Amino acid sequence: MISSKYTIREQNEAQILNQIIKEKEISRAKLSQVTSLNKASVSAITKKLLTDHLILEKRIGELNTPGRKPIMLTFNNKAALVIGLDLGYNYIDGMLSFLDGSEIRRFQLTETTITKENFFHLVDSVITELMPQLPQTVYGIIGMTVAIQGQVLHDKVISTAYDYLADIDLIQELNAKFDFPVNVENEANLSALGEYTFSSHFENLISVSLHNSIGAGIVKNGKLEIGKKGYAGQLGHTILFPDGRKCGCGNHGCLKQYCTTQIIYSEIKQAKNLAKVNSDIIAELYHQNDETVQKMLGDYAKYLAIGINNTIMLYAPELVILNSALTKKIPEFVTMIQNNLKNQFAKEVNVINSPISWNPAIYGAIAFSIQRFLNIEQLKLDSLK
Repeated sequence: MISSKYTIREQNEAQILNQIIKEKEISRAKLSQVTSLNKASVSAITKKLLTDHLILEKRIGELNTPGRKPIMLTFNNKAALVIGLDLGYNYIDGMLSFLDGSEIRRFQLTETTITKENFFHLVDSVITELMPQLPQTVYGIIGMTVAIQGQVLHDKVISTAYDYLADIDLIQELNAKFDFPVNVENEANLSALGEYTFSSHFENLISVSLHNSIGAGIVKNGKLEIGKKGYAGQLGHTILFPDGRKCGCGNHGCLKQYCTTQIIYSEIKQAKNLAKVNSDIIAELYHQNDETVQKMLGDYAKYLAIGINNTIMLYAPELVILNSALTKKIPEFVTMIQNNLKNQFAKEVNVINSPISWNPAIYGAIAFSIQRFLNIEQLKLDSLK
């Protein structure tokens, strides 16, 4: 019974705090109205949240009925700091933010050779760049979440394409180095969480990350869908061509073998006989009306549309968001994918570029830590709007 009462109190506190965040400012009387909690419960919970410095009494509101003017409550977004990291095969992105995801500082290591030997040193260097002159807050840094391109379950990296993460107990090592909680999660999942939290009003969406692999982060009714052992969303390992190219997963003809950025760059490099290819070079060739590049991107769009069609049919999202340097620099690539969705049901679903201008996975990592600190799962923040 004690445990049950404690759980109810915890849920009610999260409900009140989430409502204050949603409304931006709200009175105690209105909170009681919208949450169906009695005034005494609302008063006790808001008193605790004020003591915990998670909310503030902002101003005196307008009087609509006889009695005292209401005191308006608002979320204290500067109560704490959060760090998000995104680990790529040759880059590390990092950001420090306040408790509502508003950016304080960011830092990027790009075109970097990451090895087992230098990995923790590079992570330290990114964290160090984020740390100077930290704003004064009540709680300091309350957590860091790390995005990786690989299978993750309950903070354990089960599999990843990065050689430098093989045989490293990432969470144990990072938690030993820092005096704040560290979590790790799949990059596509965090991209979806970032979109859900910061850029979209929808409760059901899919974020497709097109990088060295193809992952689909799935948000269903405001919650991440990770599946057994974290396997959900492995879009790159759905079959495109039976008996096609051999894939490391054991199958043949996986989508991953035909249209990851690594494949796209490699095949365009070979077709155009170029020394180097990246998203900037492909975008330049495309916008110069290079017929070879335009035709090849058209083919890749058809392949991706097949995978996205299948995902839409399985999960029925309200929105599909693409997260890729290629789609950002060549918006027409998104249109090509949308035009290749012939299914009448899939055609009803909007496919768009990520509205988040810089690294949705970072914002998802920030949201992941904030959710845990505030004990609010279906959290919407609008610091990017």
